[in-house]
Amino acid sequence: MSDKVKVFSLIVCAVVLLVAANTFYVVGQAEQAIVLQFGEPVREVKEPGLKIKTPFIQNVILYDKRLLNLDPPAQEVVLNDKKRLDVDSFTRYQIVDPLKFYQTVRTEEQARSKLEEIVNSSLRKILGRITLQELLSQQRTQIMQDISSAVKVDAAQIGVSVADVRIRRADLPIEVLQAINARMKSEREREAKEFRGQGQQLSQQIRALAEKESTIIIADAEKQAQIIRGNGDKEAIEIWNQAAGTDPKFYAYYRSLEAYRNALNKGETSMVLAPDSEFFEFFGQTPKVGK
Repeated sequence: MSDKVKVFSLIVCAVVLLVAANTFYVVGQAEQAIVLQFGEPVREVKEPGLKIKTPFIQNVILYDKRLLNLDPPAQEVVLNDKKRLDVDSFTRYQIVDPLKFYQTVRTEEQARSKLEEIVNSSLRKILGRITLQELLSQQRTQIMQDISSAVKVDAAQIGVSVADVRIRRADLPIEVLQAINARMKSEREREAKEFRGQGQQLSQQIRALAEKESTIIIADAEKQAQIIRGNGDKEAIEIWNQAAGTDPKFYAYYRSLEAYRNALNKGETSMVLAPDSEFFEFFGQTPKVGK
């Protein structure tokens, strides 16, 4: 075989492969396709497998037909009662009309951007009609259904079916939380001061009452002690009087002993007395008492 024939064969094989590559295409199990001819859609393909198109004239765009997730960043929403919330939502959707999808948004990236606008718009619209108390009440289920219904209607215009829309979290903005925390802290400090002041006042009242009762009790005790002491002194005097009346010599003797003890018990006391002084009358003798 000559070189010219070999070259021609290679050219033919290359052309055949090129034509085949531009004629056959594969639609995966999780894919769907739009066939375009000169930029205009001519048919949609939803069944997986090996497909045929007109080479060099038609081209294919593949779209995912699985259930997809949209997780946009949290956005600030103003409720009907002027409360502001940072709402974090997620959406599950599916491309069900690839022809309409291509005609409206073309690419999946643009579709995600458009769907995010639809979800955010519906959130603002529905949540703007309710209050925070309603959002936290049993009406939450109905509110989510209203949001989901509104998103489904708008998403259908771009060939997308929305399976579900959920609010994952709804928080107050960080500056509002900081202001609330500061206000709560100030309120708690004010309450603590009031409680401390009330406690100090009550403590002073209890202390004053205790001191008053203590003074009264001590005064009563001293009064009773004086009464008892007076009665004791009275009885002692009566006993001494009776004893003195019964035996005057014994009484004189006892009084002399007390005088000796009081006078001579002091180590630094000096006394100058005559031995026959009346002070020493009983000092050297034992009196006869009883008669």
